[in-house]
Amino acid sequence: MSIAPPQKPGTTQRPLPILHGPWPSTAPWSRHWPGPVRPASAITVTAVAGAAVVAALSLPLDQTGVGWLITTLAGLVAVIAAGPVPPLGGPPPLVVRPRYRPGPERLAWGVASVALVAVGTFRSAGWLFALCLVTATLTGALALAGGRSMRSIAAGYPMPFIGAFRSVPWLTRGLRRISRPAGGTGVRVAATAGVSIVLLTAFGALLASADLHFAIALESLVPDLGVDTVFRWVFVGGFTAMAVGSAAYLRSAPPDLSTLDATEGRKVHRWEWAVPLGLLVLLFAAFGIVQARVLVRGDEPVRAFADEARQGFWQLSFVVGLTLLVLAGAARWAPRDKPADRLLIRVILGTLTVLTLVIAATALHRINLYTDEYGLTRLRLLVFCCELWFVFVLLLILIAGRNLRAPWLPRVAIAAGVLALIGLAVANPDGVIAEHNMQPRNHPIDLVYLGNLSPDAIPALTGLPPAQRGCVLGHIGLDLGREPADWRAWNLGRERARAIIGSQSDLRSWRCD
Repeated sequence: MSIAPPQKPGTTQRPLPILHGPWPSTAPWSRHWPGPVRPASAITVTAVAGAAVVAALSLPLDQTGVGWLITTLAGLVAVIAAGPVPPLGGPPPLVVRPRYRPGPERLAWGVASVALVAVGTFRSAGWLFALCLVTATLTGALALAGGRSMRSIAAGYPMPFIGAFRSVPWLTRGLRRISRPAGGTGVRVAATAGVSIVLLTAFGALLASADLHFAIALESLVPDLGVDTVFRWVFVGGFTAMAVGSAAYLRSAPPDLSTLDATEGRKVHRWEWAVPLGLLVLLFAAFGIVQARVLVRGDEPVRAFADEARQGFWQLSFVVGLTLLVLAGAARWAPRDKPADRLLIRVILGTLTVLTLVIAATALHRINLYTDEYGLTRLRLLVFCCELWFVFVLLLILIAGRNLRAPWLPRVAIAAGVLALIGLAVANPDGVIAEHNMQPRNHPIDLVYLGNLSPDAIPALTGLPPAQRGCVLGHIGLDLGREPADWRAWNLGRERARAIIGSQSDLRSWRCD
């Protein structure tokens, strides 16, 4: 609904733009996220459309490759270029919301998102890239929506997904505005696109017929215009348009989550939290004493203890994770007005944190024993890194216990997890797994498992004996192929693997005994 001031006789008054975007102000998020005050500008619509076209032409859906990074960079450029542009000569809106000006922290989250997607250009392990993509959704939400406490971070995480649908009517209204017949902008844009297509088609065909090498290069760039290709373009382009449109929507009118950062939970009575957590401290202490006796005694065979560690490691990991939730709840609901309350928080939560560190160290010790005995796998490596992250967060909780207030803790914990994941990608996890499993131990080398690793492991597998090396590299090479299928799927890890196995005459002749 438009609101307009009193109109003078003989004049025509333009209605003011709606204040809460295309969605009604009664929506549950309208308080913290009203939306843009004006339709999308011409620059925004053009930038979103351009990013969608780039994604449709370059994004490989079936594997990792440089196309993912190109699509992300195109979307980033589109979001930077997009922004609300008020119409010339129109009256100012009743409420002017500030433009999106990201601070250093949000810029760092944005850079982390690009770095996570860039892993697909350098590593060919699909499981690692999938994990990086999932983490990039969190860092991207932090870059766009912000958030400082756990409440605001949790509230801001789904906003890019909701914004994908809220941005559709916003972009549609902007497209209608720039394509009005009176302005002629839409006609000019269509004419420009038509002339560009005609020129590229005519001159491209002439140059391709004049030089064979240019024709081959042009053929590799231009995909086959089949039904599946067109369907893929429509799907990828539409999905990218919604994703980039959501980012532009958030950039034009970012949400205000500061009110969620300042709120505190309802405080309970001192004994309502101290008694349950005190009993938990006693239970953890008893577990620590039993573990210390087993380690000091040391009369259990290594293999038997490793088998026991396999059964108990997962339970200990869940204990550490659940304890982090218990600590977060106690820090929120425990009263701290009186000195006795603050002392009780420091003693009970500090002791519980220290004992949880002991349990985490026990879990790490068990997984190390089991890995040394039976080898390293992707799951064991991921859980080991996750357990180290748990230890880091527990140490942060001990540091935060000095002042009983740590608004920085959630963001530092997330940043540590992101950096750990990027560091894992740099370390080449499949290569680390291959090197570890090639070390001599009581069990023979599992050639079948090594053959199921990604091409990232091939440089490490060259140290195998010739017969075993041919078996494993041949299994990986059958899926790798001799030449890259498409420039969109170019990947540094696969190119290095091709350089190693390319000298073999026939990969299909390699078989495991």
